[in-house]
Amino acid sequence: MESLVRYIVHSLVDQPDQVSVTQVPGEEETVIELRVAGKDLGKVIGKNGRIAKSLRTVLQAAGTKEGKNYTLEIVD
Repeated sequence: MESLVRYIVHSLVDQPDQVSVTQVPGEEETVIELRVAGKDLGKVIGKNGRIAKSLRTVLQAAGTKEGKNYTLEIVD
């Protein structure tokens, strides 16, 4: 899942070298923590959170295929 999120976010941001994706496993679900440069934060979130919501939807769909639950947290 990390590589999927990294691939999508790299195409959105201006500073792809500052993208950091960390996977934190839990009992019920796995949390994907995403860190980007401050200037790119708005590009990852999008207007009214549309891009962030889309990223979460893609994670849920991919997780369903694997039989796991994933959540995305955008950390600043």
